[in-house]
Amino acid sequence: MSRIVTVVFDRHREYELVAHDEIPREEANRWLDAQWEELECEPTHPMGKVLVLDRILGIAQYAGEPRFAHPTDWTRQYANAVAAVIDRPAVRVDVAERKVG
Repeated sequence: MSRIVTVVFDRHREYELVAHDEIPREEANRWLDAQWEELECEPTHPMGKVLVLDRILGIAQYAGEPRFAHPTDWTRQYANAVAAVIDRPAVRVDVAERKVG
């Protein structure tokens, strides 16, 4: 079953990704952790604690809109990881509003 991950940078710039591959949640978390480190994302909470939703948003923000505008293997992996962790048929990652729903 495929799932839809929509990444939004503002009202007029959103990108729909299809997550075709179901991966285990643990593997998805490892991939998100690795991307967080590779992109050198910064925690948004003053305590420094990074929640899974913060990772999903931070990775999208630090990866940048061009990466989502021109899908690659990386964007497919992002969609698969987000879909596995959130476990819903459709996920909206709103970078501008800092919301995942």
